[in-house]
Amino acid sequence: MMVLGDRASFYSCSFVGVQDTLCDLQGRHYFKDCMIQGAVDFVYGYGQTIYEDCYLVTVPGLPVPGWVTANGRSGPDQPGGFVFKNCWLYGGSKVYLGRAWGSYSRVIFYNTNMSDIVVPQGWDSWLTPDKGANTTYGEAGCTGPGSNGQFRVPWEKKLSPDAVQQFTDITYVDPEGWLAKQAWA
Repeated sequence: MMVLGDRASFYSCSFVGVQDTLCDLQGRHYFKDCMIQGAVDFVYGYGQTIYEDCYLVTVPGLPVPGWVTANGRSGPDQPGGFVFKNCWLYGGSKVYLGRAWGSYSRVIFYNTNMSDIVVPQGWDSWLTPDKGANTTYGEAGCTGPGSNGQFRVPWEKKLSPDAVQQFTDITYVDPEGWLAKQAWA
């Protein structure tokens, strides 16, 4: 699936694949009560998106850990980034929460229940020349055995309550109220 456009929303949808399941390429998006299954970069792109009450499921049988996300934000002034709010992460293979597909990659997990499939480091700087220093990777209010932050990478951001509010509030993707204008919202 590829989402290329602004102001797109998805409700109670399933996206099933292994690699590159959902290309959240560009624009502001909202996913609610969806299931996204994959193993390698199963949510990737440059979008500015909230995933709320979604299930993130890894496929079984991978010999090495995969990555839930690969966000491609490449500049400090670009608005993109993925926010997973009140989600569940589980499945049959180990995963990193994300890998940097750009030096300014941004992914936030908030109030997400993480099973033991999350590798202790949590994040992968992948090929970024700054080794993750400019990424905004953060977790807040997460639960479950995979949320244990004891061995997370040292460059994971500790988000202030104000920053958490900024990213998790619906105005992150909808400052002008386009979601409320949808007949089914």
